[in-house]
Amino acid sequence: MEIPGGGRAPGLTAETFHTGDHLANARRQAEAGIDDMLVIDADAHVYEKESILEIIPLIEDPIVRQLARSAQGAARQAARFPLDRVAYHEVGGRIVRDILRRLETTPGEDAHRAAELALRAMDAMGIDVAALSPFGLQIMGLHPQPEVEAGVLGAYNRWLTERVLPASPRLLGWIMLPFSAPGDALRTVETYAGHPGIAGFQVTSLREKSVHDNAYMPVYAAIEETGLPIAFHGGTDWEDPLFRTVSRFMAVKALSQQWYNIVHCTNWVVNGMPERFPRMPVIWMDSGISWVPWLMMRIDNEYRMRSSECPSLTRLPGEYMREMYYTSNPVEMPDREDALAAAYRAIDAPNSLIYASNYPASDMDLPGAVANLPILADADKRRILGGTARRLFRLPETVAAGYMRDG
Repeated sequence: MEIPGGGRAPGLTAETFHTGDHLANARRQAEAGIDDMLVIDADAHVYEKESILEIIPLIEDPIVRQLARSAQGAARQAARFPLDRVAYHEVGGRIVRDILRRLETTPGEDAHRAAELALRAMDAMGIDVAALSPFGLQIMGLHPQPEVEAGVLGAYNRWLTERVLPASPRLLGWIMLPFSAPGDALRTVETYAGHPGIAGFQVTSLREKSVHDNAYMPVYAAIEETGLPIAFHGGTDWEDPLFRTVSRFMAVKALSQQWYNIVHCTNWVVNGMPERFPRMPVIWMDSGISWVPWLMMRIDNEYRMRSSECPSLTRLPGEYMREMYYTSNPVEMPDREDALAAAYRAIDAPNSLIYASNYPASDMDLPGAVANLPILADADKRRILGGTARRLFRLPETVAAGYMRDG
């Protein structure tokens, strides 16, 4: 069966699907100017759902483990039509890699399948190191039972660190924090502090509990001691009562993907978290950057009129935000280049922006999305594509362009 639209790549069929062939244009772009740069992908997604039968047995709580097993059958039999779970992310089935990668063959000897597929994509895109995040589990912050989030994310962390990351030093992992259960989140940090191959600690932003809640202060203190960053990962939820009023998925994606990080970032700043944990790098992921200058202006304006409400702050809120970090995806491309340049100046992009592909999601960005921006100097592109992430992830200077790709 030929892949729809595969006429641009003769001979590309479902039966012979290969990530490297699928990303042939990305490889040509890398060879045209990316391969001489260090590229670190701060947010590449591993499709953990393809390995769910490996992950479920790793759930420690026997009740949660049994619930997870039974959920596999319930999911297949469900009559409910989840609006943002079916077809829309793949543009009605026109983006085929999510489906066809299940048919892709891998050696299955030395490297785990998830690792092999990640490395194939990295080689095609010219990416030297990638930090892996889960895909479907980003919804776990909305689960009503904290013990379920803790059990499932705990099993995922074990699966990632024990079975996927050992395949290559080019693979890093984000440790997922079960934030609905602060005690379990703290134990997670303590368990993985100092573990090799860890990029940092990630929280899915799809949740309703405030990030400045006192229950999280021990968690933040423990992360700060590791020297690694905490990252808040944006997400889309059409089932949120607010976003149910929006009639098109593309509009939900545009708003929801940013909204949760907007709220959490506001709470983070106005409640003085940057003053309380000044040595902990904070990254806002998978929500672009267009919201950041807007939020800076809004809360700076309000702060000037009522700074008494934020007694812990010693500077304008926007100044703290300028010292945080933001992943590039999606690279927003306004019609006016000067608008993008103004946004990059507002956030001090050369020092705050970190490249992220978001592969294999539908709105992925190749490294060229950053490398080809005319508003950036060459030195700035190199920091965004790899230099800043190498420092944040505490990688040695030996991690450079072409890292390990020569075999």
